[in-house]
Amino acid sequence: MGRGKIVIRRIDNSTSRQVTFSKRRNGLLKKAKELSILCDAEIGVIIFSSTGKLYDYANTSVKSIIDRYNKQKEEQQQLVNPASEVKGNLIYHENLELHKKVKLVSQENSELREVYGKQNVDGANRASQAPCTVGNGYDSHAPIHLQLSQPYPHNIEAPGKSMKLGLQLQ
Repeated sequence: MGRGKIVIRRIDNSTSRQVTFSKRRNGLLKKAKELSILCDAEIGVIIFSSTGKLYDYANTSVKSIIDRYNKQKEEQQQLVNPASEVKGNLIYHENLELHKKVKLVSQENSELREVYGKQNVDGANRASQAPCTVGNGYDSHAPIHLQLSQPYPHNIEAPGKSMKLGLQLQ
């Protein structure tokens, strides 16, 4: 015949409560020792009685286990918490840099619009409507190396009319 189940609640009789505490504490410490031996685990158990007396077990040292626990908990909290200080600072600084770059590009864009006026904007709109492709004639995935050279007159007899950009495929 097996033992009957007991209701898990506070034991009212102080003598019975102390006896139960002592037996269960010893059982818990025994299980912790067995677990550390069988599984080669680092075990630490800390128990405070209702009177404030300390009972502990550690297969290494309680201090080293507590230090390891605190370190592990801190690392885990930094990984889980996306707003941790280290990640937060990195993201904040990266955001500032990107904001500065966007502002600079926007400013340069507006300056270019002022300098070149409407005539180049209309030309850019026409160019964007008809996309051009450049191929090397063989492999469509092969890299194409382009080199720009200084502009030279298209027609030597009329140098002021139009200029042609030199483009070399390598």
